[in-house]
Amino acid sequence: MKSLPVEVEVAKALVDDSAFITIRGVRLSLDELIEPRLADVAHLDELRTRMQSATPYPHLVVQDWFNPRLLELVQEEFEVLPRDHWSTQTNAYARVERSRVGARMGPASQLYFWTIGSSFFLHALSHVSGVADLVSDPHLFGGGLHETLSGGSFGIHADFDRHPRTALNNEMVFITYLNKDWQAPWHGALELWDAGRKQCVGTVEPEFGRSILMSHGRTHYHGHSQPLAVPPGVTRRSVAAYYYANRFAREDRREAMLSTYLFASRSDRSKQVLKQILPPIVVSTIKRLARR
Repeated sequence: MKSLPVEVEVAKALVDDSAFITIRGVRLSLDELIEPRLADVAHLDELRTRMQSATPYPHLVVQDWFNPRLLELVQEEFEVLPRDHWSTQTNAYARVERSRVGARMGPASQLYFWTIGSSFFLHALSHVSGVADLVSDPHLFGGGLHETLSGGSFGIHADFDRHPRTALNNEMVFITYLNKDWQAPWHGALELWDAGRKQCVGTVEPEFGRSILMSHGRTHYHGHSQPLAVPPGVTRRSVAAYYYANRFAREDRREAMLSTYLFASRSDRSKQVLKQILPPIVVSTIKRLARR
């Protein structure tokens, strides 16, 4: 197995006063890691319109949001991730490789995931998707490095509803592809299917630098169902991350932001007692009915 140096230098350039990071001799300006227009509200509005009008369900396909040199470095690190840090999924529905939860990724991969887990990126995704208070997952459950080998596939499916540890609601997935000179006859396109699972409505070729943001839903079917027919030495690679929200917390936020007074009214004391003995879902239902 090849080895890569792990030294990562983070410095402040005194000449031009621009921050940069150096990974394996490649210098990357932190100002150029990600699409700068993600800070432009007008541009985010355009992306939101595109996403909400997409079929068969809300999704957004974009190109070159990330510095290509960063993605090239990420792609290199697939080669050196230790074998015991990979998980192989082989069953009637899928033949894919994924990095394990807690895998010790290379510096470029870590930088990519730190970037898409940042407050800046979460703010942009919330604006584009319309989902407030998104939460990233540092454990990358279901995400991380993904690789499909020759003959592999990933059956048409809808993603999981909740994070297995935090129980937060799965809101969306963000995928970036790392495959240069990809060819359609190799059968690696992501397929987007209709709610009835009757036909493929659209496809996304997994070309280098292309990313897709897909909202989650129980009928948001996708996958790449045809076995890969790639030449020797070629695989299908991507990096992915899921984003979550706590829907009950949104409903309870207004009350949680209020002060609690020592000398509460009898009515307020009764409400507090009910909150302590009733399940949260019942309390939330009562609140919704009361607001009607």
